[in-house]
Amino acid sequence: MFHRKGPTLRELATQALSSVEHGYDLLAPKFEYTPFRTPNAVLEATIAQVGEPGSVGSALDVCCGTGAAMRFLRPLARERVVGFDLSQGMLDEARRQLADAPGTAALDFLQGDALALPFEGAFDVITSFGAFGHILEADEPRMVRGIARALRPGGRFVFVTAHPPSKLNPGYWVAQGFNAAVRVRNALWKPPFVMYYLTFLVPRARALLEAEGFTVEVRDGLLPEPFTPLSIVIATRR
Repeated sequence: MFHRKGPTLRELATQALSSVEHGYDLLAPKFEYTPFRTPNAVLEATIAQVGEPGSVGSALDVCCGTGAAMRFLRPLARERVVGFDLSQGMLDEARRQLADAPGTAALDFLQGDALALPFEGAFDVITSFGAFGHILEADEPRMVRGIARALRPGGRFVFVTAHPPSKLNPGYWVAQGFNAAVRVRNALWKPPFVMYYLTFLVPRARALLEAEGFTVEVRDGLLPEPFTPLSIVIATRR
């Protein structure tokens, strides 16, 4: 599950008992060697749905982590690609990882809260991968409003999520068990560490985005195995 260069169990335990920001600062140097990093196959197939190289002006990756999606966004953009993350450690690692990234668009790295994006009509495309579990359900409408505000009219929010799993699927109960453990941890230990599974799934994502004025398209079956059950969502700001 973990690469030999990845974090030890002790390091993961230390991260889990930290805040989200500090936890990812600690994890950043080894994040590329963890299963939490979105695979390149998913990133490449998803971003290919946006368009051809040079087809957008500027792009933003929210909760960019170590910059994996930015590597695929840069050839797509003519002007700039911005990585936005709560963790300065992750941003520092992203800057290092992308030193040889293909493309000519400027790369910017900004620290901040995904629930308070400091942009107004600035981007043609916004992406986010593997980060929705760090957003509480009560905060999801605020996240969507910030993304809508940051997009230009006709701009697109592109991400990967899933349809709700069957309760007969063992994975459903594993995820629910993990979520329950995190809730207990947060009740007993401060600061909280927000990380939950089965969040921002297709029905809720569609409802929140449409309420904010997006046209939502869900594209199924486009990701390679073993990720084929996941959905690519393209939400266009009207």
